[in-house]
Amino acid sequence: MNMKSLLSDDVVAVRGVLTDTHPVDFHALGLTGAIDRLTAPLRKRGTLVHLETPHHGMEVDRESATLLYRAAQELLSNVYKFAQASAVTVRLGCVTHGMSHGLQLKVTDDGGGFDVPAAMVGRHTGMGLRLMRMAVGLAGGEVIIDSAAAAGTCVTVTLPLD
Repeated sequence: MNMKSLLSDDVVAVRGVLTDTHPVDFHALGLTGAIDRLTAPLRKRGTLVHLETPHHGMEVDRESATLLYRAAQELLSNVYKFAQASAVTVRLGCVTHGMSHGLQLKVTDDGGGFDVPAAMVGRHTGMGLRLMRMAVGLAGGEVIIDSAAAAGTCVTVTLPLD
């Protein structure tokens, strides 16, 4: 059995939530490898997954890596459960805004999209996105959600490096 199949067997979809069956080892896999592992259930379902890492091998502290990993888990779970996407792109890299630098995770799908304001106010809807937005905000970062019915979704999570 090759390493790729071993890694993909570690992530399963339980009620649409992508769940690790083994602890995430950022030291062994790196953040990129851990996020790639999360895409296994989408790939098994036939969704075309593009993983873009223009700054592969970048140093990411454990706290930021954990937050970006959990954000990817939430976003990819939502793609799996709701989007009915045929393709998804996950981009992880460094960004510069003026004098500040950051880490950015961008998940884009070609699925059905959704009404963002409606998802952010319901009692039983959008809770994962709201909690993700709160956690990222507490870390000094930001979440931007761009989506429209039948137009897909793009969620950008940016964390400060300085």
